[in-house]
Formats: sequence, C-alpha cells, structure tokens
Amino acid sequence: MGTIDQVKEKVKQYVTDTTFGDKTRLSNSTLIFREGYFDSMGFVSLIAFLEDKFAVTTSDDDLIEENFESIDAIIHYVNRKSGLN
Repeated sequence: MGTIDQVKEKVKQYVTDTTFGDKTRLSNSTLIFREGYFDSMGFVSLIAFLEDKFAVTTSDDDLIEENFESIDAIIHYVNRKSGLN
C-alpha cells in the first residue's frame, strides 16, 4: 500500500486525472463534490478505486460526506480503514 504520503499522491493523482473541474484550483482541502469536481458517478468510481488500490472495504456506514469531501478527508478515511501510520 505504501506510506501516507504515497497514498496522498495516488489519491490526488486519481482525482486530478478523473475530474472535469479546473485542475489548477484543486487542492487537498477542495470540497470536491460541492465544488463540482466529482458527481455521483465520480463517487462510485472513487470508491472502486480506493477499494482496489488500497484494499479497503467500504461499508454503507462509511458512505458519509465527511469521509470523502476532500483529498485530505479521503486520506484520513483510507488511513483509518487500513491502519496507515
């Protein structure tokens, strides 16, 4: 899986590569759904990416905005689910 920095880089690269939003304004704290970088289909793809790339299992209880609202939130979510340090 890698270090937390490697995970952050992979997640940021995924979001950058798959968004239709203005990539130059995307930061780790950008609210990716509220600001239109991802929609519901993007969310489904994001979950599949996280499960495949980082071997995390996403339960229905995990599907809350706070876990996926930004790159930073996604990193914290992956960290909690996988036990990264």
